[in-house]
Amino acid sequence: MSDSLIFSISGVRGVVGKALTPELAARYAAAFGWLVSGGKPGAVVVLGRDSRPSGDMFSAAAASGLQSVGCEVIDCGLVPTPTVQLAVEHHGAAGGIVVTASHNPPEWNALKLVGSDGVFLDADQGDKIKELVRDGEGQGVPRVAWDRVGARRFDGEASKRHIEAVAGLGLLDVERIRSRRFKVALDGVRGAAGQVVKELLEVLGCEVRGLDLEPDGRFPRPPEPLPENLGALGQLVRDSGADLGMALDPDGDRLALVDEGGRPIGEDYTLAFAVRAVLGKAQGRLAPVVCNLSTSLVVEDAARQFGAAVERVPVGEAHVARGMRRAGSIVGGEGNGGVILSSLHLGRDALVAAALVLDLLAATGKTVGALVEIAPRYVIVKRKVSREGSLEQVYRVLEERFSGAVLDRRDGLRVAWRDRWLHVRPSGTEPVVRLIAEAPSEREALDLLEAAYSALGKQKGAVSTCAG
Repeated sequence: MSDSLIFSISGVRGVVGKALTPELAARYAAAFGWLVSGGKPGAVVVLGRDSRPSGDMFSAAAASGLQSVGCEVIDCGLVPTPTVQLAVEHHGAAGGIVVTASHNPPEWNALKLVGSDGVFLDADQGDKIKELVRDGEGQGVPRVAWDRVGARRFDGEASKRHIEAVAGLGLLDVERIRSRRFKVALDGVRGAAGQVVKELLEVLGCEVRGLDLEPDGRFPRPPEPLPENLGALGQLVRDSGADLGMALDPDGDRLALVDEGGRPIGEDYTLAFAVRAVLGKAQGRLAPVVCNLSTSLVVEDAARQFGAAVERVPVGEAHVARGMRRAGSIVGGEGNGGVILSSLHLGRDALVAAALVLDLLAATGKTVGALVEIAPRYVIVKRKVSREGSLEQVYRVLEERFSGAVLDRRDGLRVAWRDRWLHVRPSGTEPVVRLIAEAPSEREALDLLEAAYSALGKQKGAVSTCAG
């Protein structure tokens, strides 16, 4: 892993004690607070963190930075990322900071920066904060005098409000869900959302068998809820006779599913199921479903079933959220298990995803495996390789080779046909290039990846495959 800071549309992240230090976190928080407050003391900023061992340290540093520019800090403590986003709106805050590196390994941490609308900052706002931090190593941000230092108070009800808001969604048939008495195996990866999702499931009448729900940040598996990381959850499903398994990432904005036989079905199905649950109850002409360029075709198929179009945007929750706002979308998200329901808030939310999946199962009377089987089948294959310099020549080689395809340069390069696609892009959260291909068969998907490897001049690497 790189020792350098990585800047993305959602914030800044790095390896703890190397690229990312408490001093740097305080400078970024001060710059953020100064920007969202307009330089005027008294603005409210919400703060929260995931369960990483370094989280408390960075949360304290971020609070200090905010207070130093006169912001009042409302600290939600250890909560999922979407809980902080909702709390920003609840408190009418100028913004929010979430201390989390999401799916990165535990030696990483990050500051995710949220605007007053509960959506992550856009690229222009992020650039302004970087410039403020660079200006005299953070000394360019004016600090307040002793009598204007911001207060810090605590909000211990944020998770409870989040659970109540999801359970109270008008489109959910809560009584029908409760009548099914689902047995759910839940893998919390010792992150911030395990106990919160467990409480929601219990409110919805589920019997929950938990795995690694303790929020201590000692991740027992690689933190991304990819199929190859969910063996223990699959075993728990089989041993307990659960109806399905649900796997979280450390900060609770992604949800992956395991079917009743203990088989991981791929993260993209979470969004596909959510789309079916929501659009199946929608009235009138449907606005487009918005998803990112790396999302599986199963989401397009789900939208098409109800006559809705799909609009694709660059990878990143902020891109999807703003795309949904422009399009008036009621549901959207990312193929990594991130579901956004605009009637609640414009952020990926594992609690929303869990509730919508259960609502679909209750409405159809089908199992997870049966819902997968009735959908068109594809295989999605994902790899990543270390990033070395510009990818411009790689894109040109692929564009020439696949000149008859639909080419999209908004986020790396996506090469697409009706029933298959290849996406090559630099990651915004790791120092790697992500290669993703989808096709009707594994061989066809691998052929697309081999073309990417040829263009990259890389040797073959490990393959992560899943039905998607």
